[in-house]
Amino acid sequence: MTKRKKLFGILLIVLVSASAVSISNLDIGLRSWRAFREGKLSTLRLRYELAAFDIARPSPNLPVDTKTSSVDGMMQVYVPEGEFIMGDNGNPSLKEYPEHPVYLDAFWMDKYEVSNAMYEKCVASGACLEPVPRLNPYYGKWAYRNLPVVYANWYAAEAYCSWAGRRLPTEAEWEKAARGTDARYFPWGNSKANPRLVNFSETLFLESLPVTRYPLGASPYGALNMAGNVREWVADWFYNRYYFESPYENPTGPETGTERSLRGGAYDAVLDDISTFRRFKHEPDSAGLSRGFRCTESAD
Repeated sequence: MTKRKKLFGILLIVLVSASAVSISNLDIGLRSWRAFREGKLSTLRLRYELAAFDIARPSPNLPVDTKTSSVDGMMQVYVPEGEFIMGDNGNPSLKEYPEHPVYLDAFWMDKYEVSNAMYEKCVASGACLEPVPRLNPYYGKWAYRNLPVVYANWYAAEAYCSWAGRRLPTEAEWEKAARGTDARYFPWGNSKANPRLVNFSETLFLESLPVTRYPLGASPYGALNMAGNVREWVADWFYNRYYFESPYENPTGPETGTERSLRGGAYDAVLDDISTFRRFKHEPDSAGLSRGFRCTESAD
């Protein structure tokens, strides 16, 4: 039996034996079939697909409290008020320097990145524009309904959050929701990243996966995919040295700027770029395949 036929047989076995998973998650079959046709399918890749569900193991990081939005159906996790450590002291020349204490009021963070299915509701309402349909390979296709919406620029992200009755998180809110109060390196803790925890460059997919995957990689408050999958727009203008002058309570970033901040890693990000404190930037009118978002809401 040739290697190609053997891999095809393994693919069929995996899909049939996991039919309950594959039927409701058609993206697995489409992604694996595409990899097979391109000669990139391997048993390791198929193992990584199943590992992303972590079906047999509960997440160690459970939400303090949750609620569900009546507008888009998003589950939100509660982040209590209090102080946390923001930034990193590893390299004084980097934009994450220095570490500094920040106090935040309580807020609700979206548990998941906003999905295509959720974004379609906003488009149907007339409050959002379609996310660059001529370039977007996932939007509007049922098999990819649970993938994070991409090709949505900062303005589109802001419009969606406003429609949903929420807002974009500040950089500080995003970082606290990702790392908690123990200054952890990754959302799940300080153990090294692996394909059971996060979708990044070592996972072999090199594309985004559904927003509900990687429960073992949940943040201290239960938010998923805050290290990989897609980078996420936040509210703040970007300034390279903002941390030297950031206020202690509820910082909201510079008053003006030319670029907006993004947080979190992406499916093609290397290990150093998926930490909880890493910062990124881009022009707010720029949309991309690895850029998405989630929303937040101030607690009463």
